[in-house]
Amino acid sequence: MQPQTPKKVVLAYSGGLDTSVILRWIVDTYGAEVVAFTADIGQGEEVVEAKEKALKTGAVAAYAVDLRLEFVRDFVFPVLRSGALYEGYYLLGTSFARPLIAQKMVEIAEREGADAVAHGATGKGNDQVRFELSAYALKPDVRVIAPWREWDLRGREDCVRYAREYGIPVGVTKEKPYSMDANLYHISFEGGILEDPWAAPPTDMWQLTTDLQSAPDTPETVEIDFEAGNPVAIGGERLEPVALLERVNALGGKHGIGRVDIVENRFVGMKSRGCYETPGGTLLFHAHKAVESLTLDRQVMQLRDELMPKYAGMVYNGFWFAPERVALQGLIDDIQKPVTGTARLELYKGNVTITGRRSPNSFYRQDVVTFEEDAVYNQADADGFIKLNALRLRIAAQLANQLETDKDTPPLKIPQYSE
Repeated sequence: MQPQTPKKVVLAYSGGLDTSVILRWIVDTYGAEVVAFTADIGQGEEVVEAKEKALKTGAVAAYAVDLRLEFVRDFVFPVLRSGALYEGYYLLGTSFARPLIAQKMVEIAEREGADAVAHGATGKGNDQVRFELSAYALKPDVRVIAPWREWDLRGREDCVRYAREYGIPVGVTKEKPYSMDANLYHISFEGGILEDPWAAPPTDMWQLTTDLQSAPDTPETVEIDFEAGNPVAIGGERLEPVALLERVNALGGKHGIGRVDIVENRFVGMKSRGCYETPGGTLLFHAHKAVESLTLDRQVMQLRDELMPKYAGMVYNGFWFAPERVALQGLIDDIQKPVTGTARLELYKGNVTITGRRSPNSFYRQDVVTFEEDAVYNQADADGFIKLNALRLRIAAQLANQLETDKDTPPLKIPQYSE
C-alpha cells in the first residue's frame, strides 16, 4: 500500500543549494505546500535572508527561529555535565544539534497542521538518523521525506542544473573542497579532500582557531566557575549561557585550542574522516573535569566513567529522546549536584593545562593527604589493607609455582599474617 501523498511539509531549511532545491522538488513531486524552518543555533548564516529566499523559492510560510539559548542550556550543558566523548575524541557538537532542530520542526508541523517533515541529509550519513529518530520519538505518526534517498539527482552539478532550471539563486562563490557545518559550539568538516585520511587538512580550512605558529607566545590564565556541573562565570564575571560559550570560544580559539582530526565509526556502518573545531567546549570539558576531581566520590566517578561511552553512543547515534538517554541523563544530573567550584586553566599554543581547582564541596583533605605529621590517619592501617588485597595474588602465585614444580607437593597453605 502506497503512503498517502503529503499535503503540507515542514522542511529544515538552511538557505543553501541543497535545501533550496529540495524545497522546489517537494512542491513539484508531491504538489504539497512547503513550510520552511531555519534554526539559528549560532551557525553565523543570515537566517533572515534564508527565510526570504525560502518564500521566493516557493514556500507558503517560513520560520526563522533563534534557538541559541535552548541549544546551549538544554543540549550543550547536559552533554558537558556528562563528560561524554565519542570514541575518545569527539565532543558531539553536531550530534546533539540535530535533535533540537527536529524538535522545533515537529512543533512547527503541529502548529501548521503539516502531515510530513523533510530534511536535506544524505543517505550515507548520521544526520538522517538523528533527524528521523527524533521526529518519530516526538510525533510517532509523522511522515519523513528524505529527498537524497528518493530523487535521481546525484550530486552538486545536478542540483545546480535543477536550480537554474527553476530560477533558484545558486550563488557564485567557489565551492570549498570539503563540506562544513557550524553552530555555536563547534564547526565540523568532512568530505572532499578530507576523504583521504592521509591528506592533511587545508591550512585555511579552520575557522574558529588560530594556527599554532600565529597563536600568542605568552600563556593566558583563565578561571571558570561551575555550579551543579554547569559553567556560570569566566574570570569571576557571571554570564548567560550563550554569552559564556561565545567568551570561551574566543579564548580557546585565540590560542589554537580545540582542533580534532579523527576517523570515526558512523552509525550506518562505515568509517568516515571528520575534522572538528571546538575551542570553547574543549576549555569547558577540561575545567569541568578539574572541579569534578575535587567534588565527586571515587566510586561515583568510576560509575559515571563506565557509562559515558554508552551515553556518547546514544547521542552520536541519534537517540537523544530515547528513554535510555533520558534516564541516564537523570542519573548524571543527580551526580552533578555537588560539582560546584572553580578551575584555573593556562592556555598556550593549543594546550590546556590545569593549574588549580577549588570547591566548597571538596572531598580533598590536606590534613589527611599530607606527608607531614597528622592526627587523622594511622599509617599502620595500610598493612592489613594491602595484605587483604594481596591474598588472592599470593594464592595464585603459589598455585602457579606448584603446578610448575611438583604435583605431589602438599596442599597449599593460606599465607599467615603473623610473619
